[in-house]
Order: sequence, then structure tokens, then C-alpha cells
Amino acid sequence: METVDYILVGQGVAGTHLGWEMQQAGLKIAVFDDGRADAASRLAAGIINPLSGRKFEVSWLYDLIYPLAVDTYRAMEAAMGISVFTERDIWNVWPSEQMRDAFTEYPSPYSENPAEPRYEAFLKAPYGAGIVKGANVDLATLLPAWASHIGARRETLEASEIRITDKGVEYRGLQARAVIFCEGVASPKNPWFGKLKFHPNKGEALIIRLPFDTKDIIKKGVTLVPMGDQTFWAGATFVWDYNNVEPTADARAQIESQLEQLLQVPYEVLSHKAAVRPAGPDRRPMAGLHPRIPQVGIFNGMGSKGCSLAPWAARKFVGNLLNGESIPPEIDIKRFFNALR
Repeated sequence: METVDYILVGQGVAGTHLGWEMQQAGLKIAVFDDGRADAASRLAAGIINPLSGRKFEVSWLYDLIYPLAVDTYRAMEAAMGISVFTERDIWNVWPSEQMRDAFTEYPSPYSENPAEPRYEAFLKAPYGAGIVKGANVDLATLLPAWASHIGARRETLEASEIRITDKGVEYRGLQARAVIFCEGVASPKNPWFGKLKFHPNKGEALIIRLPFDTKDIIKKGVTLVPMGDQTFWAGATFVWDYNNVEPTADARAQIESQLEQLLQVPYEVLSHKAAVRPAGPDRRPMAGLHPRIPQVGIFNGMGSKGCSLAPWAARKFVGNLLNGESIPPEIDIKRFFNALR
């Protein structure tokens, strides 16, 4: 029987970062991922935005987690010979005078008013724009690179075949201390964590071509993230009620309407994608071993801030597994103990 330290199920943003931190700590892991094209991490543009809300408040723990995220992505790039992390200005095109004035009224270390206009020939911006210092992660490069680096097994792990023992778990010739589920939207069907109140939602995005290129992320209703060669990710929609994970005409029409309000140049739609995002009941990550069955654990619910939150949350979880360090209570799975009884 092959012995590893941990079995990880799922290799999106959460599973990739947890696997990375485990490897850096010298742990041996086996990673299972079903390779679904509609997984949320494979649709996401990997945006890191430090501000949110109408008062442009700095995101939870951002001053702590962002420097750690930068160091993590740089280390991953060096280890795998890839380039995935880019710091970018987020060029916020104001939809109204009120938003423009609020940006000035609520300053932050991550925001500034531009010294001069940009994109006058390309964008409709009667109220001007503001700059937020952000970044993005090229997940379309990072995720397959990590899968190759770690030797991820492109197959579905059958939870019904996991055998829990006094020493950990066994699964099809593998023995490990525990199995940790990083399976995103599949979590509601998990036999150990399915009672948690997950709130999955569907998002759709277009890949478009524009007659200009930039390093900036451009935002006004729709968000444009540069992919190179005048190609942009344009999205994303957000709906709670949906019948399937296929792209819809309604979502495309919504995005195209937003593009018409932003652009004063033509664009070409190259593709249309859809995925279902996982979301926890309190919009915070979930990390830790089951409070009654420590042979199984979960690392999930990174949400829209996943590319900045996941490196920090993964490091905290690994510190707990190896050294018994406390997981911050805001992300500790034990906060849902009643649901896990």
C-alpha cells in the first residue's frame, strides 16, 4: 500500500494553495481532481481587488494577506518556470457623479485619482475614472502547471470507498493521515460536510477581442481583464437560481449590454463560459479537520477574494496540521460545529 501524508480532493484555487503549502512543509500528498471544465476556478479571472463597497473599504485582513500572496505566487513561478502573477491598476470608470465623489471622500493606501485620462478613444467615461492598485493571477496557467508539477490524478475520488481507520484513511491502495476536501461546488454532496449550508451561485463570462491592448483591469459594471493579444475576459454575472451550468443567452445579453455602456469601439466575442461558484453561509473560507472525525477535513469557500485569501488560509491550516497552531476562528470549520454533529 502506498503511503502519503494527506489526500487532497479538488485542485482549484483552494486545493492548489493547500497542496503547495503542504509540499513546502515537506509533506507527501496525493491529489485527485475530476478536471471539470465548468469548475469555478477555471472560469475565474483571478482578480485581486483590495477595496469593496460604496465606501471603498479595504478588504478583510488585506494588509496582512496580500504581501504573503505576492511572495507565494513569486515562489510558485520560480518553482514551476511560469509567469502568472501581475500587479495591475484597476481603472474604475465611474457610472455617476456620486461614485466619483465617494472615491475621493473615502481615500485608502490603494487608491488614487489619475494624473491624466486614459482610453479616451475607447471608453465612455463622462464622469471620469479612479485607480485602485490591484493584481490578477493567470489561473489558466497556474492550475495545470501545478497539476503537472504534483502529478495530480485526473479522476473522481469516490467518497463511498474511503475507509476510516484509527491511523487515518485508506482509499484504493493509498493510506494517509487524512483526506481533505477542496472540491468547491461539489461540497454539498459530501458525506461529512454536506450539512453545511452552502449557497452555490452561477457566473458567466465572455472572452472578447478589442482594438486595443493594456495592462490595466477596466471596470464599470462589467470587468475587463487583459489576457494579451487584444483579448479580454469580460464578466461576470451572478445568479442564485439556475437550471444547469450551461452558458445562457440572458447572461450574454447582460454582459453585452454592459459592454455597450462602457465601450465606444466594436468588440468580437470569441467564447462564452459558465461555472458554478461555491459559497459558504458567512462568506468566509472553511478550513480544518472535522471536529468529530479528524480523519477528514475541508478547505473551501475562498470566494471572490480567493486568489489573495487562499495562500494565507492554506498556511494557517498547514500550521495547524503540523504544529497544532490555532486556525483563526473566522475560518475555522469548528464554527459550524452544530451542523457537523
